[in-house]
Amino acid sequence: MILTCAIIDDEPLAISLLESYVNKTPFLRLAGKYNSAINALPVLSKEPVDLLLLDIQMPELNGMEFSRTLEADTRIIFTTAFSQYAFDSYKVNALDYLLKPISYPDFLKSANKTLQWYELLRNNTPAQDTAATPPSPTPAPAPEKKEIESIFIKTEYKLIQIELRKILYIEGLKDYVKIFVEDEPRPILSLMSMKNLEDMLPTSRFIRVHRSFIVQPEKIKVIERGRIVFGKEYIPISDNYKQKFMEFLASRSLLP
Repeated sequence: MILTCAIIDDEPLAISLLESYVNKTPFLRLAGKYNSAINALPVLSKEPVDLLLLDIQMPELNGMEFSRTLEADTRIIFTTAFSQYAFDSYKVNALDYLLKPISYPDFLKSANKTLQWYELLRNNTPAQDTAATPPSPTPAPAPEKKEIESIFIKTEYKLIQIELRKILYIEGLKDYVKIFVEDEPRPILSLMSMKNLEDMLPTSRFIRVHRSFIVQPEKIKVIERGRIVFGKEYIPISDNYKQKFMEFLASRSLLP
């Protein structure tokens, strides 16, 4: 896979360095280089690239503001001398955040992360058959959708794979989620909404029991006074989700 990329930086030396890194990376092809976001805007809005190497502190339009104008599929690696922007970069399409001066090993690591992201996207996108096919009077039955066994979650500027069978429960905290996984000492924190994560999870394996909690019923061992117990944590079951959860319990319980 070859990824197109562009460089935006107001420092000529930084552009030259990044260009040399791109040229020595086999899967990258430089589509353009710009000394300001203003100059890049009309070009990249018409011809988006796969990867953008983007400085943050620039006159007129800074990199963080410019990143919000890009196509959703464009991935960003921020290149900057200022670490205070690290948290803000997490809120946009940034896959990584490189602090200047940037070494080639660090650059290559970030570039490989981008390549892995696109390969994952391609592998999860059904291939389109462009060959002409004669009409059939009887449509073929749709293939059964295979249930996913794992998901990739962005955390701390990297994508990590989580096996669904190991997830105990998920807690929502405003713009973040905390994913509690077996054999992990701390929950995995990710910037995403509960709704987006819920849509990703198979409904046959996960159930929402509260505005702020999703559980994997197969992992439940104790329910006490209307609350689900995971170790020392008690998860409430709200009225809005109680009926569905009680139906699950009825299908699994041997009660008089």
